[in-house]
Amino acid sequence: MAAPPVEPRPAATLILLRETPAQSMQVLMVKRHQDIRFAGGAVVFPGGRVDATDHALADSHKGDAFKIAAIRETFEESGILLACHAKTGAPVCKENADRMLSQYRADVCSGKFTFGEMLDKESLIADTNKLVAFAHWITPPNRVKRFDTHFFVAGYTEDQPAGHDGDEITETIWISPAELLTAAKAGHHKLVFATRMNVERLTAYGTVEQALKKIRATPFVTVRPETIDTHEGKRVRIPREAGYGGDLFVSNDPSAI
Repeated sequence: MAAPPVEPRPAATLILLRETPAQSMQVLMVKRHQDIRFAGGAVVFPGGRVDATDHALADSHKGDAFKIAAIRETFEESGILLACHAKTGAPVCKENADRMLSQYRADVCSGKFTFGEMLDKESLIADTNKLVAFAHWITPPNRVKRFDTHFFVAGYTEDQPAGHDGDEITETIWISPAELLTAAKAGHHKLVFATRMNVERLTAYGTVEQALKKIRATPFVTVRPETIDTHEGKRVRIPREAGYGGDLFVSNDPSAI
């Protein structure tokens, strides 16, 4: 008798978009350390599991634990903090971020401080209002590691620098979606299936403003990828109505969605 499928772990991912004088839209990506078991060496959007501290902070702020996890993970993995000052509502700028990066980032990553404790000490509020729901993917039931991942998108206009920690994350990259796909096809970057599909979706938008406007107006459909046999070989099937331009796709990395 087959064992029951592993329960998927709640997770959240943040697709951070910015505009530069040279390019109308760039996305923030981070490269996972080669030795990490799941998607090692892959270029991904910042993100990770939703933990108990995210739920506690969401309860105290009447917020969304998935959005808080996406903001927390982005801070831990890239150093960029989507938060605003509680009294003024002003967003965190480079000067604030540089100080908090040196004081808190390692402590939050290690668990010495919770993300919520850091925000309280600095009189900040996680800027969850910036986040727009983009996609929802659930790992197939036959996988050893399964995630129930909510993808959010947000525009970024502040001046905080992105930087990797050299441990879990070995590189942070601002890059246009089209350039990322080209680099991946040339073998310069590794993209797991879900990341590649969502990067391809981003290429449909010309600017950050256009992307946010259309994404807000588009309801998302939960994606549960399924590998099937076809006359052309194995393909990954997802719902056509999810908005990825079809329902059957080749997976470059069959070991991960």
